[in-house]
Amino acid sequence: MSLIETVHGRYVHKRRTLVLSDWCSRLIPLNSKVLDVGCGDGRLDRLIGEKRPDISIRGIDVRQRNDAVMRIDTFDGKSIPYGEGSFDVVMFVDVLHHASQPMTLLREAVRVARQAIVIKDHLAEGSLAYLTLRVMDWVGNARHGVALPYDYWSLAKWYRVFDKLGLRINSWESNLKLYPLPADLILGRSLHFIALLGMPSESEIRVRHDKIQTEGAG
Repeated sequence: MSLIETVHGRYVHKRRTLVLSDWCSRLIPLNSKVLDVGCGDGRLDRLIGEKRPDISIRGIDVRQRNDAVMRIDTFDGKSIPYGEGSFDVVMFVDVLHHASQPMTLLREAVRVARQAIVIKDHLAEGSLAYLTLRVMDWVGNARHGVALPYDYWSLAKWYRVFDKLGLRINSWESNLKLYPLPADLILGRSLHFIALLGMPSESEIRVRHDKIQTEGAG
């Protein structure tokens, strides 16, 4: 293991998981059945479950890791293998910027979630932010064989996507304090956000479905 990997594992990854477990624990509604898409080794879910014994969490990922701490079901990275409204909450924690088809996954989350979607991801506002995120991604994920398309979205694009899917922003936080000082001044800033998104109403879903059908027929 290289020096960078050792430092990252000891001082960055562990703290990041603890901090994110706090944020997710605050946002997830009471007594929720939660699906964590792209759950990795499951350590985040285990911490959330310890802090929120009222909820149940299930994890899926594109591959089964040898260091997993919970049962993890595998899927193809595109179609969530559960029926409509199977879960109260669907989570994506630093997953969508790794996905080959993030919009497909988000549409699947809208189909599967009854109450809300929790997203933790990145904000790329400017070239310096993009370069910083690339380095962070490589250090944290390359050794695990995680796909690195470096597909980071701007705030404006996130808002357009939420509007297109009919998702309402119920909570938004970008000052997450994921890293110890002074690292957070460089790696934190406004590069990250976590959001709780409310689901579209049935009437909104019908309108959007009809619009898609009409455009497809035209």
